[in-house]
Amino acid sequence: MNEEYDVIVLGTGLTECILSGIMSVKGKKVLHMDRNSYYGAESASITPLEDLYKRFNLPGSPPETMGKGRDWNVDLVPKFLMANGLMGLFEKRRFKRFLQFVANFDENDPKTMEEVDPKKTPMREVFKKFDLGQDVIDFTGHSLALYRTDEYLDHPCIDAINRIKLYSESLARYGKSPYLYPLYGLGELPQGFARLSAIYGGTYMLNKPIDEIVIEKGKVVGVKSEGEIARCKQLICDPSYIMDSATKVGQVIRVICIMSHPIKNTGDANSCQIIIPQNQVNRKHDIYVCMISYAHNVAAQGKYVAIISTTVETSDPEKEIKPALELLEPVEQKFVSISDQYAPTDMGNDSQIFISRSYDATTHFETTCDDIKDIYRRMTGADFDFAEMERKKNDIFGDAAE
Repeated sequence: MNEEYDVIVLGTGLTECILSGIMSVKGKKVLHMDRNSYYGAESASITPLEDLYKRFNLPGSPPETMGKGRDWNVDLVPKFLMANGLMGLFEKRRFKRFLQFVANFDENDPKTMEEVDPKKTPMREVFKKFDLGQDVIDFTGHSLALYRTDEYLDHPCIDAINRIKLYSESLARYGKSPYLYPLYGLGELPQGFARLSAIYGGTYMLNKPIDEIVIEKGKVVGVKSEGEIARCKQLICDPSYIMDSATKVGQVIRVICIMSHPIKNTGDANSCQIIIPQNQVNRKHDIYVCMISYAHNVAAQGKYVAIISTTVETSDPEKEIKPALELLEPVEQKFVSISDQYAPTDMGNDSQIFISRSYDATTHFETTCDDIKDIYRRMTGADFDFAEMERKKNDIFGDAAE
């Protein structure tokens, strides 16, 4: 503890662990601490199942029908889920022509633009150009481009086109799905990046109480824990470590559902992602449903774990997710949580404290990646170069499943 570091990181959520790994690879001296005794923070995977019951204050123990407790690894924040059963839409002529347009689109080659100005033409006009119906527009904007609202329709189309290209290219690369999911749950991802940081000299301390973030003349100089002070030049942390510099921006409801069957009308898939667009249920935000199963080593044999999530809009959050819950019935056990979402009010320019954003309701990591790149840019003054990390990728990931 009584040493000086380039960067101290507080919290072992995925955002913090990725940034810790990146900074270590760049040659920074990193100290990474967490008040918890486990990796992952809010993005942890809970095992055994008995611990999940305790976390949600459910009485008693899981019934014998749930199998062995150690067979379960249940994500608290579901991400990286797979999509199946989309080919029906791809077979429609107009949509197929639209996808061909997107695939060929090159903002540096006017011949590929078909009279579309990527920096001026709104996406609404592009959809109109190909005469796409509302259901197809909802699907494209929310399931392929992964927008959370319809504001993008009136923005220049280049961002939406690039998002759809990313989805299509990922689908082509992996075959059945553009998504990846780690065996044994998402909690493996923070640990993978923690190992990367350790390989490059990072120091980790779990179960370490944080007494004080030491600030002098408006700038962070260290962290005090159990009477010792580790000094630093920069600090990364999640909002829970410095609430005075964060503001509440909303709430997310998440409902973990344990089932003995796959979701209906998904071809008995052992994993899937369902996005219910806001327009379909008269809401301002999409509702997300994702399901994984025993096939991913996160549940006992024959069991499925589905997680519903959305941004809270009313005083009755559980009623808001009813359209999604109806897709899952019957459900053996539910675990309901409502979490506050926080965003930093201090961007770190003077304090050199860089606070991550809370995880949102989406079942993908696009917004988390945006947060990581934004923090990196503010810390270093430069954009993150993914090519620099390419040769390290085998250090990052262990077993992964499509």
